[in-house]
Amino acid sequence: MSSEISKNYKVNPLSEVQTTAIGEGTTIWQYCVVLKGARIGNNCNINCQVFIENDVVIGNNVTIKPGVQIWDGITLEDDVFIGPNVTFTNDLVPRSKHYPDTFLRTTICRGASLGANATILGGITIGAYAVIGAGSVVTKDIPPFTLWYGNPAIHKGYVTKGGEVIALDLISRTTGNKYKMTGDGPVPEI
Repeated sequence: MSSEISKNYKVNPLSEVQTTAIGEGTTIWQYCVVLKGARIGNNCNINCQVFIENDVVIGNNVTIKPGVQIWDGITLEDDVFIGPNVTFTNDLVPRSKHYPDTFLRTTICRGASLGANATILGGITIGAYAVIGAGSVVTKDIPPFTLWYGNPAIHKGYVTKGGEVIALDLISRTTGNKYKMTGDGPVPEI
């Protein structure tokens, strides 16, 4: 995200947005609250009823669906999708009126997608282009290009950058093609 502050973004007048660190082309819909320290990249779509705390970094081209709270210590890298009502935590032993010196750091890496109502425990990294299924509870780090779902979430397959689901045996569920894993994720075997 550029350190230069843009005025080419849209904020619905029914939202309270205290930060000015918002990138070009970003839209923040109604009933959102964004605190002063938050940084938001270019071309993001922040749907209604989203709360974003101070120590939050949101990359470019991020979509956040309604009903999500992004707490201190959370980073969403470029091209991340956060489904409706995804729940993040940043303190594993919360107590009323008792705050840790620092909150847990959670990173959702580039291109990852979190399905509706997924719960993400604090201090976790979800790898690039990983997919977390709806309603899943993520209790540990998730490797890149992997598909996880359940409670607790378990590894169910692989995902390409383009979103094709590959079974655990590295065979495509839609085409039947065999894949191999590389640093860029699953690629077809030739």
